[in-house]
Order: sequence, then C-alpha cells, then structure tokens
Amino acid sequence: MPQTELTAIVETIRQEMMITNDLRDETLKRSRLLIRSCAHAIRAIHRHEREEAERLLAQARAEALAMVQPLSQHPVLYHAGYTQDALKELVEAHLVYAVVYETEPPTPADLHVAGDSYLRGMSEAATEMRRFALDLMRRDRVEEAEKYLDFMDDVYSLQTTIDFPDAITGGLRRNTDVLRNVLERTRGDLTMGIRQDRMSEMLRSFEERLDRLQGEDDG
Repeated sequence: MPQTELTAIVETIRQEMMITNDLRDETLKRSRLLIRSCAHAIRAIHRHEREEAERLLAQARAEALAMVQPLSQHPVLYHAGYTQDALKELVEAHLVYAVVYETEPPTPADLHVAGDSYLRGMSEAATEMRRFALDLMRRDRVEEAEKYLDFMDDVYSLQTTIDFPDAITGGLRRNTDVLRNVLERTRGDLTMGIRQDRMSEMLRSFEERLDRLQGEDDG
C-alpha cells in the first residue's frame, strides 16, 4: 500500500480533529460564560432585583443557544460534562426564578437542554430553595417559607420516580440524595420555626390577658 494514501487519510483525520478541538475550546469558553451569567442571575433573584434577573436570564439563554448550535454535528461535545454542567446551571437559574416569582417553568426544549440535565438542574434549584426559606425564617416570615419547602418536596417526590441507571440520568441519583438531606434539614428548621412562632404568639396572648386582668384589678 502506498504511503501517500495513508498520509492523505491521516491528514484528513487530523484536519477533522483540529476542527473538533477548536470547537471544544470555544465550547469550554462559552460554558464558563454561561455558568457565570446563571450565577449572577440567581444572586439577583436573592436580592429581589427582578429586572436584573430577567436581563441576566435572557443573556444566559442567548449564551446557551450560541454554545449548543455549533454542536449539532458534534454530539460528543454536546454531551460532554462541561457542556451539560453549564446547561444544568441554566435550568437551575430559570426554575429558581419561576418558583420565586410564581411563573411558568420553561421546558427542556425552551432551554435547549437534554432531559437528564433538566432533571439535575431541577434538583439543584430545589436545593437552592433552602436559602430562600432560611432567609424568610430569619425575618420572622416563617409561613411564607412553606412554598419553598413544598417545591423541594414536589421535586424530590418526582425525582424518586426516575429509576434508571446513572449512565442514562447523568448521575441524578446523587443529586436526589443531596436534595433529600437538604429537604429533611429544611423541614426540621421550618417546623422548629413554626413552633417557636406559635409559642411566641401564645406568650403574647397570655401577657395581654395578664395586663387586662391587672388593669381590671387596679380599677
């Protein structure tokens, strides 16, 4: 076999690999930008800066589209860990927004994500709810924190129905285990907060009755 034929074949492969490598580098860069935008969006939501959060979410969606569109002919890069981790963050940020502002959640198709990444992002959004619940509890708004616990509970219940190997779910089982632990801690904290609120209310009512009785006696 003439060496020139093998040389031509190898050169073709090399050129293809160069294209793939360049695309990989670009995807890594875009994935970092996407993760940063999502983190900033969640921070804006925590600060109750709704307009800023919406701007950052729109920016994140544009960055996600720019990242995945060139990968249509490169499934290996689309399903790579760094790509899916960035898309998972996109899901988390949008679901956090949907829960806090009580809007319709986006679908996987809306965000250009695969189902397994959507589920993992949903799990992390539920885990993020603990911060909102604790923040409300610190401000003595315990009852308002219940909606965040309800979302955590709903997500956990749904994810326990996904019974497939990790190779299919992208390691969802680990996310579900983490969520279960956070859910149990948050439920315990919220239950304690509710009991303390009720006890405080009972004490206030008792003190008011004592004051009234004392006033009647003085009269």
